[in-house]
Amino acid sequence: MTITTTHIRDATPDDAHACAAIYAPYTTDTAITFELTPPAPQEMAQRISAAQHHHAWLVLEEDDRVLGYAYAGPFRARAAYAHSCEVSVYLDRDHRGSGRGRALYRSLLPALAARGMRTAVACMTLPNDASLALHRAVGFTTVGTMHSVGYKHGTWHDVAWAEIDLTTLTT
Repeated sequence: MTITTTHIRDATPDDAHACAAIYAPYTTDTAITFELTPPAPQEMAQRISAAQHHHAWLVLEEDDRVLGYAYAGPFRARAAYAHSCEVSVYLDRDHRGSGRGRALYRSLLPALAARGMRTAVACMTLPNDASLALHRAVGFTTVGTMHSVGYKHGTWHDVAWAEIDLTTLTT
């Protein structure tokens, strides 16, 4: 019997190659992200560092291999939004639907609350039943849909927005 060791920890720039590899197929093969070109590992390292400075970026490892990550960044640039953040989670495509996304969010959201964040929002390209279910499972409430706001792969896409109150969470 093989025992798998799962660990969620703060990401470092050293995780950039693994995170970039996980993210790349989402940019090239899906409309899940509206980013069109996969970021290079150097860019991903800068994103990890920036997220760690004000918000958080976590990775999920199993047997020393990064299988997914979740992070937060600014919701909007204006100062009044300083205690709100936007969150995302990405998993290696072979490990979606396994509970790992929930595990990442269940670590990320309290960490954000501890850093003074009050509200986290998530934006999901539609249709995406799996992402909607994930966000509901960890306590997000859908607050609205924006229609035809993103154009990718020759098609206009709607997005759903969801939010969660972080003030009730603790680490």
